Amino acid sequence: MAEQEIGVVTHYFDRPAVAVIKLTTGELATGDRVRFLGHTSDFIETVTSMEQDHGKVTHALAGDEVAIQVVARARPHDRVLKVV
Repeated sequence: MAEQEIGVVTHYFDRPAVAVIKLTTGELATGDRVRFLGHTSDFIETVTSMEQDHGKVTHALAGDEVAIQVVARARPHDRVLKVV
């Protein structure tokens, strides 16, 4: 299973569990699988819903900042890798 780093977590909100990701390279779309990897974080999540500026979007490109729902706690500065 190959992985490509696409961004970094900038914020995390508890309720609902949402991670805000700043995309640095590549693109992200609903249905993609991403891995959150940090000092104490390591989990894989399928992107089921994504928002940008409080509006639903289906894809995002490098330079965008998007929020996605997650099942585990992500932390600021966690790396985000796209599972390809």
